[in-house]
Amino acid sequence: MQTAFTPEQLRDADTAEANRILRSCVHCGFCTATCPTFVLLGDELDSPRGRIYLIKDMLENGRPATAEVVPHIDRCLSCLSCMTTCPSGVHYMHLIDHARRHVEETYRRPFGERALRAVLATVLPRVGLFRLALLGARAAKPLARLVRGRSMLAQRLRAMLSLAPAHLPPPSDLERPRIHPAEGERRARVALLAGCAQQVLAPEINAATIRLLTRLGVEVVVHPAAGCCGALVHHMGRHEPAIAAAKRNVAAWMGELEGEGLDAVVINASGCGTTVKDYGFMLRGETAWAESAARISSITRDITEFLSAFGYSATRPPTGLRVTYHSACSMQHGQKITTLPKALLKSAGFAVADVPEGHLCCGSAGTYNLLQPEIAARLRARKLETIRSTRPDLVAAGNIGCIAQLSGEGIPVVHTVELLDWMAGGPVPGAIARLVEQRGLAAEADAA
Repeated sequence: MQTAFTPEQLRDADTAEANRILRSCVHCGFCTATCPTFVLLGDELDSPRGRIYLIKDMLENGRPATAEVVPHIDRCLSCLSCMTTCPSGVHYMHLIDHARRHVEETYRRPFGERALRAVLATVLPRVGLFRLALLGARAAKPLARLVRGRSMLAQRLRAMLSLAPAHLPPPSDLERPRIHPAEGERRARVALLAGCAQQVLAPEINAATIRLLTRLGVEVVVHPAAGCCGALVHHMGRHEPAIAAAKRNVAAWMGELEGEGLDAVVINASGCGTTVKDYGFMLRGETAWAESAARISSITRDITEFLSAFGYSATRPPTGLRVTYHSACSMQHGQKITTLPKALLKSAGFAVADVPEGHLCCGSAGTYNLLQPEIAARLRARKLETIRSTRPDLVAAGNIGCIAQLSGEGIPVVHTVELLDWMAGGPVPGAIARLVEQRGLAAEADAA
């Protein structure tokens, strides 16, 4: 692709990077075949190639975002399936993130949308506020049927109420900031990102991670200053809060790295992992932060990456349960982790099945299922249909957003690490407790 940025424009590091990305695109259109929004809507402007043309025109001409362009940018899930498909190595992730920032800085959304986005950006990254919001939504859940109409506001209200869990688990004591010592001889030391929404929706994921790692001889640090990874606001185009979150986490983990040392920063939410692994790029232009951010990104590992390299092994006998593994987009496309989680589940004694059309997003995508509820609902229905075709006993996934999106349809959905923890001596994951009891597996495992 030819571009025509001026020398003055190219002095801006972000514009220069956008220019490099744009020039790598060869217009082949392979990306359209694997883009969820193009597959559903059939509109070229709702494909990566179409959005690239819109972004090029907007940036190259220094043009503010318009009401005609913004919906197509907003409808991108950032699933990054196009990056897996692209034969030319177009780094679409950095381009769409830059476009979202441009939209946020140059386009004034209608008041209702501005207010909703402000609420989401304020509430979701803060554990206490998010818990209070979900308690309120739970109380209002019976009123969801009274919210009628096809307006976007009505759709979003229904989505928020429907996604609110009927019951909130109590906070896990294990998640509190502190150092969890290794059992026996310490073999490694890691920092664990406790996350934000995950602490409220599924605290058992962090608890399982900590139990499993400490049993393997790994000391786990949950740092009090490390909070939200910044992904939620980053993908909403809110650059400054995202950079602030990145700096806070880098500072916290560098303190540990330069103190008692860290072998890895371990993350059990693949959406967060994709962002933390990109801290080096996000902070590349800041002299005081660039080196530290790159160092943190270089030692960041998904929990399945760490366990595979560290030497995970099950201690319980195989269950015979059939697990369909749902690979989150941020896992398979963002981090390029495809086989490790399935290999670990197989080594733990599960029969593992793949999801047909596994490259297509489930529709969660951070705040997407709240901001684009109709498309998200269609993608969810399509994903659940393909999952059911595999006849699973349960579904395993490595991202809290996917777990929340796919739950509630009669098929238990659990985090991969919960299953690995169970088969290495931990408790039965709550989501499959009834299934395990029905199959008599708990008694067999305890006897073994």
